[in-house]
Amino acid sequence: MTKKKITDVAGFGLRLIALRKKAGYTQQQLAGKLGVSRRMIAYYEGETVHPPTTILPRLAQTLGVSADDLLVGKYTSPTVIEGKAVPRKPTVYPTGSHAVRVACVREVYSAEDIRIVQGDSRRALSAIPDNTFQCCITSPPYWGLRDYGIAGQIGAENDPDVYIQDLVAIFREVRRTLRPDGTLWLNIGDSYTRGDRRWRAPDKKNAGRAMSYRPPTPAGLKPKDLIGVPWRLALALQADGWFLRSDIVWNKPNCQPESVKDRPTRAHEYVFLMSKAESYFYDFEAIREPSMNGQEPKNRRTVWNINTNGFHGAHFAVFPPELVRLCVLAGSKPGSVILDPFFGSGTVGLVCREYQRHCVGIELNPDYVSMAVERMSVVVLDGHCSESLACAQ
Repeated sequence: MTKKKITDVAGFGLRLIALRKKAGYTQQQLAGKLGVSRRMIAYYEGETVHPPTTILPRLAQTLGVSADDLLVGKYTSPTVIEGKAVPRKPTVYPTGSHAVRVACVREVYSAEDIRIVQGDSRRALSAIPDNTFQCCITSPPYWGLRDYGIAGQIGAENDPDVYIQDLVAIFREVRRTLRPDGTLWLNIGDSYTRGDRRWRAPDKKNAGRAMSYRPPTPAGLKPKDLIGVPWRLALALQADGWFLRSDIVWNKPNCQPESVKDRPTRAHEYVFLMSKAESYFYDFEAIREPSMNGQEPKNRRTVWNINTNGFHGAHFAVFPPELVRLCVLAGSKPGSVILDPFFGSGTVGLVCREYQRHCVGIELNPDYVSMAVERMSVVVLDGHCSESLACAQ
């Protein structure tokens, strides 16, 4: 038997994705069937020219096809163009250099299911039509905690009231772009006033905490005051027209230790569920939790115990996939389009991809855009991404 040429098996990853979905497996379920890690399945789904060797026979058998069908078969993720089905490959555009800290609003990644736009959310959202997204899942930069070195960055305002005004304006545009039954899942953390020190030295445990600026103590507050940013923002959004439906406490069992001795260590953040209208889509069945007595699952409570986590290459804790998963399942259906106007490293996009949703992510920071594009490029699923986003070039 002659060895297959590399060109013969091009698109292997797309065929594997299509076959896995056709068989009804998630990446985790397929990995369990084969006795391998989910990371291995994800790797091969992102592979286009070098398929696996040792697990190939078992993989084909589990998916119900021959090895040859998996290697060179017709199972791709097709897009129909002029009556012909062709594989849809992601388009990745240059994301710019670190020297260019202010980017115009432009699309930098486009696949069937995910689009990434680099630029200021305020400008990018203005180009999106009304009633586009089923829900928005996001975590904006927290006030006064990071210096990203980007002109126009959110969170660097001297006054938390200005920070809240900026976010209210952005989420007003988010509300416009949501469907009438859409929801907003907003993760936001709190911070303390810092006195008069206008900088912060690097932290040996977290280099990202170093700051060349620190806001002064806001008027009306005292040094060491807890500011109450989450509730200030929630009430401001409520006053701006959002329906405030739930305050979810994200409890972090593995929270970062603090050296403070005059208060408890902070181990939680908030996720606010807000809706555009009085009636909205919410799938409570999809996120039921186990009951203590082992009987029928119960309605999800408002305290979610979810560990923080990061990934290799990031110096910060990213949005936990499990937290995003609950929001995705409760706030949308398969095929829905989800928005994240503060895309960061792209966790919302990855979870949307895993659960057959589509996602549009907007991110200002070119460093984070590069991370997100790299993460999205590992796996490309079939599907149809919304074509309604018009980006200013």
